[in-house]
Amino acid sequence: MRRRWGALLLGALLCAHGLASSPECACGRSHFTCAVSALGECTCIPAQWQCDGDNDCGDHSDEDGCMLPTCSPLDFHCDNGKCIRRSWVCDGDNDCEDDSDEQDCPPRECEEDEFPCQNGYCIRSLWHCDGDNDCGDNSDEQCDMRKCSDKEFRCSDGSCIAEHWYCDGDTDCKDGSDEESCPSAVPAPPCNLEEFQCAYGRCILDIYHCDGDDDCGDWSDESDCSSHQPCRSGEFMCDSGLCINAGWRCDGDADCDDQSDERNCTTSMCTAEQFRCRSGRCVRLSWRCDGEDDCADNSDEENCENTGSPQCASDQFLCWNGRCIGQRKLCNGANDCGDNSDESPQQNCRPRTGEENCNVNNGGCAQKCQMVRGAVQCTCHTGYRLTEDGRMCHDVNECAEEGYCSQGCTNSEGAFQCWCEAGYELRPDRRSCKALGPEPVLLFANRIDIRQVLPHRSEYTLLLNNLENAIALDFHHRRELVFWSDVTLDRILRANLNGSNVEEVVSTGLESPGGLAVDWVHDKLYWTDSGTSRIEVANLDGAHRKVLLWQNLEKPRAIALHPMEGTIYWTDWGNTPRIEASSMDGSGRRIIADTHLFWPNGLTIDYAGRRMYWVDAKHHVIERANLDGSHRKAVISQGLPHPFAITVFEDSLYWTDWHTKSINSANKFTGKNQEIIRNKLHFPMDIHTLHPQRQPAAGKNRCGDNNGGCTHLCLPSGQNYTCACPTGFRKISSHACAQSLDKFLLFARRMDIRRISFDTEDLSDDVIPLADVRSAVALDWDSRDDHVYWTDVSTDTISRAKWDGTGQEVVVDTSLESPAGLAIDWVTNKLYWTDAGTDRIEVANTDGSMRTVLIWENLDRPRDIVVEPMGGYMYWTDWGASPKIERAGMDASGRQVIISSNLTWPNGLAIDYGSQRLYWADAGMKTIEFAGLDGSKRKVLIGSQLPHPFGLTLYGERIYWTDWQTKSIQSADRLTGLDRETLQENLENLMDIHVFHRRRPPVSTPCAVENGGCSHLCLRSPNPSGFRCTCPTGINLMPDGKTCSPGMNSFLIFARRIDVRMVSLDIPYFADVVVPINITMKNTIAIGVDPQEGKVYWSDSTLHRISRANLDGSQHEDIITTGLQTTDGLAVDSIGRKVYWTDTGTNRIEVGNLDGSMRKVLVWQNLDSPRAIVLYHEMGFMYWTDWGENAKLERSGMDGSDRVVLINNNLGWPNGLTVDKASSQLLWADAHTERIEAADLNGANRHTLVSPVQHPYGLTLLDSYIYWTDWQTRSIHRADKGTGSNVILVRSNLPGLMDIQAVDRAQPLGFNKCGSRNGGCSHLCLPRPSGFSCACPTGIQLKGDGKTCDPSPETYLLFSSRGSIRRISLDTSDHTDVHVPVPELNNVISLDYDSVDGKVYYTDVFLDVIRRADLNGSNMETVIGHGLKTTDGLAVDWVARNLYWTDTGRNTIEASRLDGSCRKVLVNNSLDEPRAIAVFPRKGYLFWTDWGHIAKIERANLDGSERKVLINTDLGWPNGLTLDYDTRRIYWVDAHLDRIESADLSGKLRQVLVSHVSHPFALTQQDRWIYWTDWQTKSIQRVDKYSGRNKETVLANVEGLMDIIVVSPQRQTGTNACGVNNGGCTHLCFARALDFVCACPDEPDGRPCSLVPGLLPPAPRATSMSEKNPVLTNTLPTTLRSSTTRTRTSLEEVEGRCSEKDAQLGLCAHSNEAIPAAPGEGLHVSYVIGGLLSILLILLVIAALMLYRHKKSKLTDPGMGNLTYSNPSYRTSTQEVKIEAIPKPAMYNQLCYKKEGGPDHNYTKEKIKIVEGICLLSGDEAEWDDLKQLRSSRGGLLRDHVCMKTDTVSIQASSGSLDDTETEQLLQEEQSECSSVHTAATPERRGSLPDTGWKHERKLSSESQV
Repeated sequence: MRRRWGALLLGALLCAHGLASSPECACGRSHFTCAVSALGECTCIPAQWQCDGDNDCGDHSDEDGCMLPTCSPLDFHCDNGKCIRRSWVCDGDNDCEDDSDEQDCPPRECEEDEFPCQNGYCIRSLWHCDGDNDCGDNSDEQCDMRKCSDKEFRCSDGSCIAEHWYCDGDTDCKDGSDEESCPSAVPAPPCNLEEFQCAYGRCILDIYHCDGDDDCGDWSDESDCSSHQPCRSGEFMCDSGLCINAGWRCDGDADCDDQSDERNCTTSMCTAEQFRCRSGRCVRLSWRCDGEDDCADNSDEENCENTGSPQCASDQFLCWNGRCIGQRKLCNGANDCGDNSDESPQQNCRPRTGEENCNVNNGGCAQKCQMVRGAVQCTCHTGYRLTEDGRMCHDVNECAEEGYCSQGCTNSEGAFQCWCEAGYELRPDRRSCKALGPEPVLLFANRIDIRQVLPHRSEYTLLLNNLENAIALDFHHRRELVFWSDVTLDRILRANLNGSNVEEVVSTGLESPGGLAVDWVHDKLYWTDSGTSRIEVANLDGAHRKVLLWQNLEKPRAIALHPMEGTIYWTDWGNTPRIEASSMDGSGRRIIADTHLFWPNGLTIDYAGRRMYWVDAKHHVIERANLDGSHRKAVISQGLPHPFAITVFEDSLYWTDWHTKSINSANKFTGKNQEIIRNKLHFPMDIHTLHPQRQPAAGKNRCGDNNGGCTHLCLPSGQNYTCACPTGFRKISSHACAQSLDKFLLFARRMDIRRISFDTEDLSDDVIPLADVRSAVALDWDSRDDHVYWTDVSTDTISRAKWDGTGQEVVVDTSLESPAGLAIDWVTNKLYWTDAGTDRIEVANTDGSMRTVLIWENLDRPRDIVVEPMGGYMYWTDWGASPKIERAGMDASGRQVIISSNLTWPNGLAIDYGSQRLYWADAGMKTIEFAGLDGSKRKVLIGSQLPHPFGLTLYGERIYWTDWQTKSIQSADRLTGLDRETLQENLENLMDIHVFHRRRPPVSTPCAVENGGCSHLCLRSPNPSGFRCTCPTGINLMPDGKTCSPGMNSFLIFARRIDVRMVSLDIPYFADVVVPINITMKNTIAIGVDPQEGKVYWSDSTLHRISRANLDGSQHEDIITTGLQTTDGLAVDSIGRKVYWTDTGTNRIEVGNLDGSMRKVLVWQNLDSPRAIVLYHEMGFMYWTDWGENAKLERSGMDGSDRVVLINNNLGWPNGLTVDKASSQLLWADAHTERIEAADLNGANRHTLVSPVQHPYGLTLLDSYIYWTDWQTRSIHRADKGTGSNVILVRSNLPGLMDIQAVDRAQPLGFNKCGSRNGGCSHLCLPRPSGFSCACPTGIQLKGDGKTCDPSPETYLLFSSRGSIRRISLDTSDHTDVHVPVPELNNVISLDYDSVDGKVYYTDVFLDVIRRADLNGSNMETVIGHGLKTTDGLAVDWVARNLYWTDTGRNTIEASRLDGSCRKVLVNNSLDEPRAIAVFPRKGYLFWTDWGHIAKIERANLDGSERKVLINTDLGWPNGLTLDYDTRRIYWVDAHLDRIESADLSGKLRQVLVSHVSHPFALTQQDRWIYWTDWQTKSIQRVDKYSGRNKETVLANVEGLMDIIVVSPQRQTGTNACGVNNGGCTHLCFARALDFVCACPDEPDGRPCSLVPGLLPPAPRATSMSEKNPVLTNTLPTTLRSSTTRTRTSLEEVEGRCSEKDAQLGLCAHSNEAIPAAPGEGLHVSYVIGGLLSILLILLVIAALMLYRHKKSKLTDPGMGNLTYSNPSYRTSTQEVKIEAIPKPAMYNQLCYKKEGGPDHNYTKEKIKIVEGICLLSGDEAEWDDLKQLRSSRGGLLRDHVCMKTDTVSIQASSGSLDDTETEQLLQEEQSECSSVHTAATPERRGSLPDTGWKHERKLSSESQV
């Protein structure tokens, strides 16, 4: 029912036109203004009618708040003027309706489970603080604000939102406080090349641009599109691509989002069924004079006759003139109507006598009497109404008044009672119902996410995010699931209600799923799709999907279910808008409403109220009706710009609005109390109330527990159920469905492949669930294995799958360009196809194997192809320049043109095998014709109404075809062309069509018996032969006519980045074949072939590998996997059995055996960017190009000798290179000069062969031709090698072309210079012009005999780089790094080497282990596998066979035997961050660095005793540490002070060796050199250890450099007392400065342990002796004393405290001390003292001199480059270091090496700034204050190490004007300021600190904290 104006009282007092749209009204001075109605209407009444006890306004607004003396003494007078029975006062019921009868009542005793309201009510305790005003005075909602979690942001109003919504550009707090004080808006990052940017900044995939769907949400992706899919008939297309009803064009309403429907309009657009408003707007003619201002200027209500009576309220009187007055004004003697109808005799008004009095017979009144203006006026008690006689009263039926009770109502005499449905409870007001259960939540789709909001408060949370375009929504409360549709992905998805476990439910066959509904009783999912015009149903997991309704549907949108009644309701906003219903099985369909509907969007059902509500976006109204459509009424018709979805809960409606981007609420009965729940949303779409009562559990499951006995779907139908089958499956009984399809129509639609079952009558199309279908064109099928085949011209593939979508696989995916036709030979199991790009017809087995080209000549644009195995023929259409239809044998024999005239675009082909006819469709001639199989008897079958036929097929007596223009599938009689029918319409992009059936005729063929004797392909051919053998592409058939050659003899082989291909030169056409290597290639560049073994070699610069495989793709193996960067060139010496390659990244040329062994660097100097390389074994030469800054072409012997530059002028990018041995020519291709040139082998007689060539890359030569690849043309070309003429195209359309080689396996190999015995060489024999030379692998020297190699280098560097351990030989000059093949390296940090066993030891902080292995990579084993956190340092005691390590995570120094046994903690106190460690076994010393709070370098004995701080001043981050055993000095690197220093073994005579190094990490020493690794320069460098000069880079450009050591015979020398028989110790032997000690492990190992050398204690026994002897009971001390004050204990001192017998038995060990060796075993004390005294004077003089020079150099130092780093923790993958320029920035980020870096080592190139723990603060006080706010934490932005202001002092005094005293004073001042920073830490900012990757918890790092 449409809205009407309220009763018009006193026409002259009506509000002016236009007030309907105004929220306020204004009446005259002598009039009272009634409240604005829900419809926005205004009513004015005389002022004296206010507070007269009469309802004159119709809504009691004139009586609200009045105190009228109208109540009898027996009644109670309410504050609003209402009279109620006094007995109702304080009875707990709100009878006054303003709660005044329940005020000031004595407090009622509430029960234990009730909450006492302040107004005296009692409510359930559960209702307290639930966001709902249950008390009525809001006293139950006076609650403390909920505390926000750590991941939430608190809004100013106290509500909580997700933390990441803060400052995200969306207003998520109601008060907008989440977007206040935000940093200036950062421009939205640009979208990448594969994305489209929406108008508001969001990025979507570019394929969604101009696809007809509103993927952005604002239609910006569909604006300015020229390729919009056209709208249906009767629709208008907006500029944005949206389709709307054509009748809405120029109707004055902007229905398009871009308002394009109202542009360029004239005033004559209204139809005969419309009325034109004064403004020009068109409205329906039926709205004229209906009492509503539909025009908005009231022009449709002007000059109207009073055609009907307006409705008055139940307690009002309808005057004759149509006005409404209060019932009490009837017969009061006043002309209140204005026409005296209220006082007329017809109202039985008695004449006034003036003698009436209320005291006499109560004035004749039945109930109440009062005197008004001297006359009696009768009134009634509450609950009664005055009858027409003005005296009597009758009962008022409150239940008849809508909304008086929320749900149920029972009327009684003078009273009524409200009641609630199950699951609800009456509120204290006794009228409204409250749902039992949890607090309701509004769940709504927001396009890019799904959110939930509590309607009664400001709680607002995210459920799912990162969605594409979520529209429709529903939930399943019992299963805790949420379902939504995505119209961009065209899918329906679901997730748990907590946001987890997102999965697809329906992924195919959807176009615009705008409505979604869950049947929570029977567990079914229903949805609408306005694109396919269907309503479908499936199980909750998407299984057994069925099209439920498809006829007479246009644009179904919203859908709602009533499972208790078994009914579906839906809206349809097509050309005939309507709301319909049916049973849930699709039966019993009926119209609920079809008038005054325009754009019905949202729909919801009030299950308790038994009503439905819907919104109309065009009519801007919310309406309701009973479930059968009766009692329809508008609830809200103002303030609704574009309502979309609606839901109901309790007494409230909630809806979303597109234009206001808000969620709103209002009373469901009156439309009043409108409230904005949330606004400023993204794009609010569907909305639901998440609450158990929205899915009542009272519904009966009609299908029971056994699915009703149905095999597939059980669907409710009324009070029963129906068994249903998935779409297309026929029903074979009342409960069972067929398990498969027998016959169906199969058709392609570009983005999907569909079927229409002929087993059922509905003919609904069903999408076959296939993946990655982008542009399907041709189809065919094979019923024997139920396969469907299709071609895709976007992916250039041929694929197949079962008819149900399972078993999908790609059959052919190479060398296809436009496969447009497809045919299956079901007799020989062959697949035929046409390719309009390559102009070929090819055939293969149905699995794609043994592919070969059948026809390659004289094809222009081949399209469709069909086969006729009975006759052995194939037929195809060609729509090229000369359109024709041809046929040939299925073996390509007997080719002939059968139709060539009157053809334009011959498309589809079909054969009628019964009548021997060939049918075809011609899109140019717009006909379907047929002829005999030889082309005779041609006839037009259909010649009219065929705009653009494409696909064609036959089945039975019918012919079927697709038509592009009509977007339909049609059929007709195959003989007459009559009886045309349309099977499907409105289907875009229709392609090929076939009928799948199981009755193809069987055919006998010789190929069925042992493949016809053919070795490969057996093809049908016309009789008499019936078959012919043929071979795969590129391979010739042998003379026997049955067998194929084993492979190609002469061929081109080329790399194409992601694959390797071959082109046979043995056959008369060029066709590329992929070498089927079963690996994934990333960037294959160079290629080479060994014709002798038939292997192909290639390099992959992304995988950094050189690999090989057989030419048939088998036996793939990687031969070089380390030390490669960009291998651009590759050459195989098939004679000498070697492989050569160039590496542009490392600038090297290397050689190795064909299996990758004995690898050697040949050329490494003066190379810039070497690329192509070719070999001339017979001459002993190798040639290569270099396209660096000075491009050149060079030559050398194949052993790297006799190097000479041949050509170095007029070269740009010399890419390809080849040698013509026949004519002794060198040929090369230059991509910069765009030429192919040639010269003699010595570079003379240079001349141009081919010019221009666009961008040549690879070049090769065979016989008399040269071949090259071209990047620009993406092609392979050929020319004559002598003249460069006769250039032809070999193959085109090959993106990613790289190297190419031409091979003739029939050519004999040349003579091997090294002969049969490898030239007598032990390793490598390499040709050279004069013969050959023996060579050794990289880093190994050749012995004096010139033939034999050493087994390994004598002296070499060993270093770690996270994922590798490498060596650099110091025996040779090339300094090439060679990988040590140790397996399972993840994050290697520290290294050491044991020269005795030849093993390398290393720490891996990813696995937290210490391991060892041989240098050949074998025998890898874990030494320490538990109890480690961060092992930063490692040292091997090669004498005592002990292993030492530091653990920064545990702050300990430990030791064990080299095999990991006897583990013992040596030092575990006063360690902060121990890092590097070194041992001096001869001296018994242990050294380590500590870069903790106070950086220092310490020394102790090897047992941890006599600990001493050597250096603790002027240190930053002492990282690396090494010992010079010859000069007895320690060297260390300081990564903060950026220098290398040294001191003697006592920390004296300190000097700076190098003062400017970037970021050193580790160092080592050998001979006169100090070597170190540097993070910033990513290099290994060295300097002279004496002068610090002669700095050289040993190795550059190495990521992740860590530790470095030297392995040398001179390095690990000397011995000590532990070197022989472990010093006699049972477990650990530790050498010390003057003696040695035995020690026991911390954890007993089951062996008796002795602390006395040479004593083997007896096995432990459980006797009293065990109490006396703690050693024998294995209760050994857990730690050795490590105090620096501990004194040495001698054997004599031990003996002095116990008996001699006990001492001999070893029973006198002190509980916490190790037993030293006897003095005689060490040096005599007198010798030591004498030696020290003799040297002391000399050292003092030298020390004084050095101190003087050092002080002088410090004071004159002009300043350091202020480059600051922090110390790392190895816990992230290495990243490139970025050095900040001088001066130092105020604060640095931190670099942390995370141990979680993992083994993949994918180091990013992203540059980062590094500071590992120290803040250098600038003089800017603002920055200083900011830093004070940061929490000091290990691994955070601030370290507890050193802080100082860089404008006054640096770590080294950088100002020459400061003396030592001033400098020291400044340092002290800075240290005090640093302390203030530490103590001013604010814990609130902890969450903003970066994750450092440290696992161990932070220790107290300062004395004050302790």
